Amino acid sequence: MRTETSPSLQDTLQIRAPRLARAAWVWSRQNLFNNWFNSVLTLLSLGLIYEVLTGLVSWGLLDAAVGFGRKSCEGHTGACWSLVMTNWYVFLFGTYPYDERWRPMLAFSAVIVLGLISLNPRWRARWVIRGLWLASPVFVLLLVRGLSILDLRPVDSGNWGGLMLSLILGTVGIVVSFPIGVLLALGRRSKGMPIIKSLCVVYIELMRGVPLITILFMSSVVLPLFFPEGFNLDKVLRAQVGIVLFSAAYVAEVVRGGLQAIPKGQEEAAAAVGLTYWQTMGFIVLPQALRIMIPALVSSAIGLFKDTSLVTIIGLIDFLSIATLVTANPDWIGKNIEAYVFIAAVYWIFCFNMSRYSMRLEARLKTGHAA
Repeated sequence: MRTETSPSLQDTLQIRAPRLARAAWVWSRQNLFNNWFNSVLTLLSLGLIYEVLTGLVSWGLLDAAVGFGRKSCEGHTGACWSLVMTNWYVFLFGTYPYDERWRPMLAFSAVIVLGLISLNPRWRARWVIRGLWLASPVFVLLLVRGLSILDLRPVDSGNWGGLMLSLILGTVGIVVSFPIGVLLALGRRSKGMPIIKSLCVVYIELMRGVPLITILFMSSVVLPLFFPEGFNLDKVLRAQVGIVLFSAAYVAEVVRGGLQAIPKGQEEAAAAVGLTYWQTMGFIVLPQALRIMIPALVSSAIGLFKDTSLVTIIGLIDFLSIATLVTANPDWIGKNIEAYVFIAAVYWIFCFNMSRYSMRLEARLKTGHAA
């Protein structure tokens, strides 16, 4: 009696390879070379892409200089990445005191480790991890700002800068603006409290009707006028308040859209079994709405993280402003391209990973099957 064995992995790959090649050729014939005009356009596009890619690879990798100091760039026709390696501390922490560099390094290393631990589904739902996430902002601010009681030399926020400042403004803005946005969305949908509804509508439309630059100017220049004479509000805190207030209005509209996507029957069924308004929202409506809102919320978070670069107009040295600070050094004059390419690459890495995480979260929660 003959027994049939399943094909090996190598045989499977040999079978699939010709099929994929034929499918790619058929697709190319149908979409790229289906007539003479598209064929010429495809060849010209491929030639342009080849020229651009070869030029970028040659400039950024093959002919680039990597080392420390401007002298390491001599004799190289490509990018001078020595600028980044020599000024790595300034890019990360701005003018933060160099002898206290261990504090921001320890703070952000702890957050990174906590994030890696949270990626494990077995640890993600534990209350210890959630508690550590809630305590992490306080831990980071105490280490970075300093406290005499803890024998940590206070560092003025005017010395904060670089990627550290952008991450602080972006992370705190995203986390704090979310609950405020949820309350604003609920207030705007309120039917029994017309005054609260009107105030929420005015606030949301006002904040969405002006650019973030205006809000930052108001928080930096106008907000201190409401405090007693001699009371000096921290410049970073003023910028953070403006970012939170601005972002909360956009989050409120995203949340309102998610709430409207939930059928009214959900609320009616909850009322029928005796649940209060807040119980209905907290246990039935909001959990379903949040699953639908994930793409829009992540998009708002990515936009807010990139918009933190606008704080440079009120005198803060964020990650993007470091390029001007570094290239003002006589040793690095004329190396603006390398600085901006590096900054753009870092922004892209953060935003791309946020986007990919949202896709994983959508798949895990199966948002396409939400009610």
